[in-house]
Amino acid sequence: MTFGGILCAFAEDNWTQFRGPTGRGHSLDEEVPLQWNAQSIVWKKMLKGAGQSTPVNWQNRLFVTSASEDGSERYLFCLQRENGELLWERTISCANPERPHQMNSYATPTCATNGEYVIAFFGPGGIHCFDLEGKKEWSRDLGTFPGPWGVAASPIIVDERVIQNCDAEGASFLISLDLQTGDTVWKTKREDKPRGGWSTPAVIKYDGKKELVLNGEFGLRSYEISTGEEQWFCKAFNGRGSPIPDYANGLLHVVSGKPGDTYAVKPGGKGDVTDSRMLWHTKRKAGRDLPSPAVVDDYLLVVSMSGRATCYDAKTGKIYWEEKLGVKGEFAASPLVVQGHVLIQNVYGGETLVIKPGERLNIVSKNSLGAEFSEIFRATLAPIKGQIFARSSSVLYCIGNQ
Repeated sequence: MTFGGILCAFAEDNWTQFRGPTGRGHSLDEEVPLQWNAQSIVWKKMLKGAGQSTPVNWQNRLFVTSASEDGSERYLFCLQRENGELLWERTISCANPERPHQMNSYATPTCATNGEYVIAFFGPGGIHCFDLEGKKEWSRDLGTFPGPWGVAASPIIVDERVIQNCDAEGASFLISLDLQTGDTVWKTKREDKPRGGWSTPAVIKYDGKKELVLNGEFGLRSYEISTGEEQWFCKAFNGRGSPIPDYANGLLHVVSGKPGDTYAVKPGGKGDVTDSRMLWHTKRKAGRDLPSPAVVDDYLLVVSMSGRATCYDAKTGKIYWEEKLGVKGEFAASPLVVQGHVLIQNVYGGETLVIKPGERLNIVSKNSLGAEFSEIFRATLAPIKGQIFARSSSVLYCIGNQ
């Protein structure tokens, strides 16, 4: 099936990769709570080590990663969804850990699963394939990932292939691996020294064809899925390129990461499409953007790292409003969209705001887990079988309806 123009093979039975089956962070689950408090916690689980990956699931199995303090060990956990019981754990050694930024971790990329395999990526710790019982199928070394940033891009599974963004401060590439064997299907060079590899590719459908789109330091690029050939490029207004574009109503909505215009791109075309297919761009005055943009109906909502939210007309870029959300702290995780609402979680203490996009700011609820302000939440919320899963550095929370 398709959802918002993005291919979605598993609907909402399973949250199979970073930001779900579509890669957009939009959920069809109408049972997900929009209001909760500490009494809504069904269970919470202390995880060994620390990380910033989001849990994914297949049926009643959750998969999430973590790492030791020095990054020499990386962990993959399989947990029982109903109660958080540890079903199995695997340790991957890393002889030469990267140097992640203080806002990053040694276990930031989210796993991907198709119900037969689960893929975990750890930068210089390699990319690894296990079956759902924890048996290792294959591993690949994808490089050292130099630079003071670390990695964050998550693997995705498309057409029996694993696709991984390997941007780094050095030789950078996008790679497709055979899901069953780990063998290289194709490898496409990207720009050298793009500062870091943080954005995850997404698959969209435009004019009856699939496109693999990937944000980056210099702009948005599209690739042919079966060959890795670059199709088109749209130049950004600034660097970083970490947020994943949202694809809605036939347009890709993009923010750069560093302060710069937000813009809308019509997919398709060939070569540099900056002048021909960028339909609009609008100044942003809010500062750094870590969370990805979110489109609900005809409204585009972008929340900056500092907590300044801006709502645009998604078709034209007109600004309806720009306001500070009034929450102490900052925002790093990308939003979750459910039931026409945008859920975005604060880094410090994990308070989650539920916003109904419109021509005026409408905060429907402010939801607390009762966590201390010092507890760090940078993982994106995951809606799984009518519940929300929130992850701080070392604790996984299962949230139910009140």
